Amino acid sequence: MKYYFLFLILVANSFYGLTQEKENDTITYLNEVIIYNPLRANKTLGITQSTIIRENAFQNHSPIDIASSINQISGVYLLSGALNTNRITIRGVGARTPFGTDKLRLYFKDIPVTNGSGFSTIEAFDLENLTSMEVIKGPKGTAYGTNLGGAILLKPKEQISNGTFFENNFTLGSYGLIKNNLSFAHTTDSLEINLRYNHLNTDGYRENSNFNRNGILLTTAIKLNPRSSIGILANYIDYTAQIPSSLGITAFKENPRQAAFTWKQAQGFESNKYTLLGLSYSYKISSKLENTTSLFYSYLDHYEPRPFNILDEFTNSYGFRSIFTGNFGFQDREASYLFGGELYKDEYNWRTYENLYRENDGNGSLQGNELSHNKEFRRQFNAFASIALPLATRFNMQLGVNLNKTHYDYRDLFNSGEDNKSAKRNFDLIVMPSLDLVYTISPGRQLYVNISRGFSNPGLEETLTPEGIINPEITQEKGMNYELGAKMYLARNKLWLNLAVFRMNINDLLVAQRIGEDQFVGKNAGSTRHQGIELDMNYTFDLSSKLQIIPFASYTLSDHIFVDFVDGDNDYSGNPLTGVPRNRINLGLRLNHTKNFYWNTTYQYVDGIPLTDANSLYSEPYNILNTRLGYNKEIIENLYISSDFGINNIFDVNYAQSVLINAVGFGGSEPRYYYPGNDRNFYISLGLRYQL
Repeated sequence: MKYYFLFLILVANSFYGLTQEKENDTITYLNEVIIYNPLRANKTLGITQSTIIRENAFQNHSPIDIASSINQISGVYLLSGALNTNRITIRGVGARTPFGTDKLRLYFKDIPVTNGSGFSTIEAFDLENLTSMEVIKGPKGTAYGTNLGGAILLKPKEQISNGTFFENNFTLGSYGLIKNNLSFAHTTDSLEINLRYNHLNTDGYRENSNFNRNGILLTTAIKLNPRSSIGILANYIDYTAQIPSSLGITAFKENPRQAAFTWKQAQGFESNKYTLLGLSYSYKISSKLENTTSLFYSYLDHYEPRPFNILDEFTNSYGFRSIFTGNFGFQDREASYLFGGELYKDEYNWRTYENLYRENDGNGSLQGNELSHNKEFRRQFNAFASIALPLATRFNMQLGVNLNKTHYDYRDLFNSGEDNKSAKRNFDLIVMPSLDLVYTISPGRQLYVNISRGFSNPGLEETLTPEGIINPEITQEKGMNYELGAKMYLARNKLWLNLAVFRMNINDLLVAQRIGEDQFVGKNAGSTRHQGIELDMNYTFDLSSKLQIIPFASYTLSDHIFVDFVDGDNDYSGNPLTGVPRNRINLGLRLNHTKNFYWNTTYQYVDGIPLTDANSLYSEPYNILNTRLGYNKEIIENLYISSDFGINNIFDVNYAQSVLINAVGFGGSEPRYYYPGNDRNFYISLGLRYQL
């Protein structure tokens, strides 16, 4: 209750501030420094509350630092062990996942790119290709899967104004960083084409951490007539990334640049070739109803030599997503609705082989005999609907529901007879309702309440017993989310405030239990309570007609605990949730001089993170300071030049940018909990833009 009391105090202060302002003030939206959060209803989301960051927020950090960009948002925390090793948690959900990001849905241009087992790889997408990133925290987005963690919507850059444009941005930096992003855009009243090529190579801060990526992105929109249009998306990514892995505490303190011993000996790496194709058709059925339907296909070829084995896999995925949106009159006002469905199917094929790196004369990994051969067919179907009703002039309500049906079909193609472990798992239909209430105090000032239900599917490994047989007792995590918030412009619309207080109770908690160096099994071990406070704000000082200073901040208080968690003889009930820092602070200051010069300085504080369920070990809190400045100018007619220079980790702090929870040491070695962050490093960029 103390959170709600604090919230009421802040809202009361906000109301007091409102009485000091004129009723006829108009809204002037702030520069998009960190958070851009328009109060207009989003056509797809209805009045579901979300947070959007745009290009200016990405500009606060290096063009390869997607972690710092995302971590500007309160309630969202990306732990980055390397450019290819990321784990996103939203309100503590997903913090117990050993590797990678799950329990949320990731969309790229409204196409689902989360695989059939629930894992997402945001590192596959180039930050310079994005115009915005929208985050739905918690399960309130009925049109986007109602996962307990929520959803992240990535929107690629598109040219808005008519004309033909060429643009190139080239970046050099520490650790042999070379990055180039080349783009072409052509837009008319009926045609839009955007073609982008990106290249990234860096040796990395640590041993065995080279990263090389090439990608091509094509987006087109063709207006067939006033009522219909077609969109085409093609995204191809080819990247190879070495893996330094995590370190024990001694190695982390003595030499954080070293790779884990066995990963260095095996020269471990991953190689990925990823293709995503999408075709969408939008049709305005009438003045009050329209539909957008998308078909998509993706292919991933992944090869990963690890010290314990070599993984060779490929995945074919396909599906559709269709949304109908409409409006109608309701009590002399306009109400809106949406309904639709999303089908995602994939076929996952994987084999493992012996890794004979010890017999390869120091030349790294060498593929040996086959150890396993498997195939899994995975299917998820989501049906969703919502209706937004204006109950009064300033009071709106939205009711939504999502229905999910998940099916796994696992085929063991290696073992035969009694040793064969093939099995199917058909989860029960699950229904997730959502309720939003929004009260508009005045233009630009809103209070809202959300109550919603969400779920998370177990992955394949979590459904298996230690013997490798599907466990029918494993069920989905389910939870209820309660949220109270305010979004307001104050102080004559110079101050933007976004405040949320939430509580989410999760039952049937999925716990991944390590039984081998790369083997985990799952069980439903109890329940957790996720609650906290999230605050995002910025303020605009206009010092003169040419000089503007904008301080911005975000704060996250995460009070997440195990309510009921008994693991064998150990009772962890009441302990703080593993893998989540209690406090996170992001501060920043942006200086704009006319339209040509800017200077950003950002500060990040991350509290200690409990590394074991017993809370017997915490990571060290850390403070990081970064800065970036830039200049752009039209040098001749229609030719623009820009330059940027940045320094990360100015005070050269040795810190863990990611951690592995409940790590186990093998063969007498220390448990490897820590992924070191980069030391002090620099980058410089040069950009050219030409308009025909």
